[in-house]
Amino acid sequence: MVSCGIVGLPNVGKSTLFNALLKRQIADASNYPFCTIEPNIGVVEVPDERLAVLADVIAKNKADPSTSLGTNRPPCIPAVVRFVDIAGLVKGAAEGQGLGNKFLSHIREVNVICHVVRYFKDENVVHVAGKVDPKSDIEIINSELILADLETLVRIKEVKNQRIKEEEKYKLNAVEKLYEELNKGKMAKEVELTEEEKEAVRELQLLTMKPVIYVKNVDENTLSQNTARAVNGDSELEISAKVEAELCELNADEQKEYLKQLGLEKSGLERLIQVAYQTLGLISFLTAGEKEVRAWTITNGTKAPQAAGVIHTDFEKNFIKAEVASYDDFVIYNGWYKAREEGKVRFEGKEYVMREGDVVEFKVNV
Repeated sequence: MVSCGIVGLPNVGKSTLFNALLKRQIADASNYPFCTIEPNIGVVEVPDERLAVLADVIAKNKADPSTSLGTNRPPCIPAVVRFVDIAGLVKGAAEGQGLGNKFLSHIREVNVICHVVRYFKDENVVHVAGKVDPKSDIEIINSELILADLETLVRIKEVKNQRIKEEEKYKLNAVEKLYEELNKGKMAKEVELTEEEKEAVRELQLLTMKPVIYVKNVDENTLSQNTARAVNGDSELEISAKVEAELCELNADEQKEYLKQLGLEKSGLERLIQVAYQTLGLISFLTAGEKEVRAWTITNGTKAPQAAGVIHTDFEKNFIKAEVASYDDFVIYNGWYKAREEGKVRFEGKEYVMREGDVVEFKVNV
């Protein structure tokens, strides 16, 4: 499951955004620092309109004239993203200031960091530094993450004088490089390492090695239909936590109308999840049967047997082949039967690399 940690200074809108993402009030969005005492965790469905379309195709194929289409419609099971709302960090967190480095440890467990930065102005919401200064806020958080990583690296360096195994030399070489560059203010992901060195330090779960999505929490009247852009290897997009909170109070039709009024095609949740997938290099493949229609998350470049293993570990071990159709062909030809007749279904073997939107049936030894 994709895990996204929401971080930032106190009162930047983290908990408001978290509540809106989950469409229910889990986190306390009170107007004072450290209102999130333990990391709030929530699982959010990945919006995917393709699932309902596939479910309708399956339902039509097994429709009984005496029953409604809905009676034959299989359930849709979307992919999910795990969001972790982490307490607001402050300058000195790595040394225990505020709620201290206890909360830095929670960031180590996530795949991508969602760094919420305050751009909105509101006299009723206190800023811990006394003024809205996004550049300074980003520098404070990044500095604390660097300091936390330096503490990790120091512990590893302490074993340097001990006898080391040959396979550990890559780790110590990488640690030396990282320690030197992080002391200059660099993030770990900005340090040039060999592939062997990167693999050797992966287990350290360095905070500044993780990809970051900078979420600019803007005023409602300045929110635009912007797409995410790359920033030094990370991503950046605009969201209004206030708008997201308002959207979760509306039904689906009202949400579409409200977004249209704002000149937006997608909600902040949809755009954030889309950017998280792009940042982590993830794609979705689909399965469509009478029991369920489901989206599965895999890394771009995953081969068919490993994709089958996401469904069940035995599927990877007992993989024979994959029967694959593109989503568009599956819909155009109204399911497996006609798509096969028209030659739009392919049999792929163990070397097939999965594509975004593949509709798949895996053939395995049972």
